[in-house]
Amino acid sequence: MPHHDLVVVGAGSGNTIVDHRFADLDVAFVEATHFGGTCLNVGCIPTKMLAYAAEVAETVRSAHTLGVDASVDRVRWTDIRDRVFSRLDPIAQEGRKYREDHGTVYIGTASFTGPRAMSVACTDGSTAEFTADRIVLAAGGRPIVPPPVVEGGAPYETSDTIMRIDALPRRLAVLGGGYIAAEFAHVFGGLGCEVTMVEAADELLYGMDETITEHFAATVRDRFDLRLGRTAEQVVGDDEGVRLMLDDGAVVEADMLLVAAGRTPNSDRMNLGAAGVDTHEDGRIVVDEFGRTTADGVWALGDISTDHPLKHVANHEADVVGDNLTTDGPLRAVDNSLVPAAVFASPQVGTVGLTEQQCRDQRLSYAVAVQPYSDVAYGWAMEDETGFCKIIAETGTGRLLGAHLMGPQASTLVQQLVQAMALEVTAHRLADVQYWIHPALSEVVENALRNLDV
Repeated sequence: MPHHDLVVVGAGSGNTIVDHRFADLDVAFVEATHFGGTCLNVGCIPTKMLAYAAEVAETVRSAHTLGVDASVDRVRWTDIRDRVFSRLDPIAQEGRKYREDHGTVYIGTASFTGPRAMSVACTDGSTAEFTADRIVLAAGGRPIVPPPVVEGGAPYETSDTIMRIDALPRRLAVLGGGYIAAEFAHVFGGLGCEVTMVEAADELLYGMDETITEHFAATVRDRFDLRLGRTAEQVVGDDEGVRLMLDDGAVVEADMLLVAAGRTPNSDRMNLGAAGVDTHEDGRIVVDEFGRTTADGVWALGDISTDHPLKHVANHEADVVGDNLTTDGPLRAVDNSLVPAAVFASPQVGTVGLTEQQCRDQRLSYAVAVQPYSDVAYGWAMEDETGFCKIIAETGTGRLLGAHLMGPQASTLVQQLVQAMALEVTAHRLADVQYWIHPALSEVVENALRNLDV
């Protein structure tokens, strides 16, 4: 049986761990699907490339508000799709080839057979077994498909599959209302599909700041058919279309169903008990601040263990675990105390820190300022009537607690607030220490800072 110095299960962010520091070690990789992980193949990058195309189409359709009459003559879906994957697929293939040329690669699903011992059900039908001194679990997650969809037998797509379809549906039903559902509603709605969103919660983007959830739903309601506070009790259909029977008796008919009801970690496929690796109730692998699991010599990172299933978090954790695997000194701790996030929908959302409801729950003394895009000059230029910047700060100190933006460039504008919070710059210090370019859209942040009564 082969024995390796290090095995990395998952070639997304896990692939970034192994660099020159591991050159003298026998390193093996296990990947169940494709190199590059969720982000490169079925997540962050392809969705944002599609989202930008949809944004361009929406900009053209709304150009009349600026005095420019324009129309979208045609959407060439296969050209849009192929532009994305003709760039990304070669990267995944090159990543796999590089690892195969410089070490051992197992393509298949890995599970433990004992402490630091694994078996891989390879995609070619064979089985590979090995042991290792150390193992890093970075096998990510997968889409959740609720029972009514599975039991109904209707065809459906997930975020893993819908970006490679051959033709746009006329009507798309989206089951879910989180950031994945919102981004795909934007993509396919922007490209001309009629979109219906079915979400069990009473709001979209559940868990985000209350001002974001309220205004986001209000803003997209005129573009999408929103069925909020509703669940699908039965889903039936065939290649000709699908029907969702909702709990209020309503029926949603569509040509295609996208299931975007969340994701679950792949830990349940790894027989973790055989290795002594504990999990949380939701399936996430238990790790300490250094990335170590409850089993000696086994580490974990990314979506399989974190409660922040975001690529930039997985990259940070991979960097930390890589350092800890190679250091002779004190271990480095993961710092996920200040994790920003963005939703690349229309409108965009950028967020960091505490929500206002969290501030209330923690009984913090805080002040809030909300600055509309429509009150700054560049907002006038864009004729934006819905965007805003909301900043929350501690009264007395001016310490920034949270920031929540909705509107064009929100994913970029929030970064200066992320930086300020990371460097512990107070709200008024941030406003006063620098020039703010006039009339750039960043003035929406400046004005929100100046309006804070702390």
